[in-house]
Amino acid sequence: MAKNTFKVRHPNEDQKPGLWARMESALSLDKIFEEGLPVRYLPKVLFLLVIGVFYIGNNHYGENTLRKIDRIEEEVEDLRADYTTLKADLMFKTKQSEVAKRVANMGLEESLIPPTKIEVKGDE
Repeated sequence: MAKNTFKVRHPNEDQKPGLWARMESALSLDKIFEEGLPVRYLPKVLFLLVIGVFYIGNNHYGENTLRKIDRIEEEVEDLRADYTTLKADLMFKTKQSEVAKRVANMGLEESLIPPTKIEVKGDE
C-alpha cells in the first residue's frame, strides 16, 4: 500500500502575480506609510467615513420606510373594500321594504293612512 506524503508546492517564476499583488504594486502604499501613519489625511478620511455611515443609515431608513408604506397601502385597500361592502349592506338593510320585513315578526305593520299636517296658530 502506498504511503501518503505531503507535496511542497514551489511557486513558479512564470506565474502571473495575483490580484492583491497587482493592487499593492499599483497603489504603492509602502511609500505612503514609510514615515508612519500620515496624520494630515486623518480628518479627510474621518469625514468620508462619517459620510459613508450616514449614507448607509439613510439608505436603510429609506428601505424600511418603503416597506412600511407598502404594508399600510395593502391595509388601506383591505379597509376600503370592507367599508364598501358594509356600506352596501347597510344601504340594503335600511330600505323601507327591508325594515318592514324585519319588524313584521315583532307585530308592527306599516301605516296605510298617510300622515296629516297639524297646524297650530300663534294665538292658540
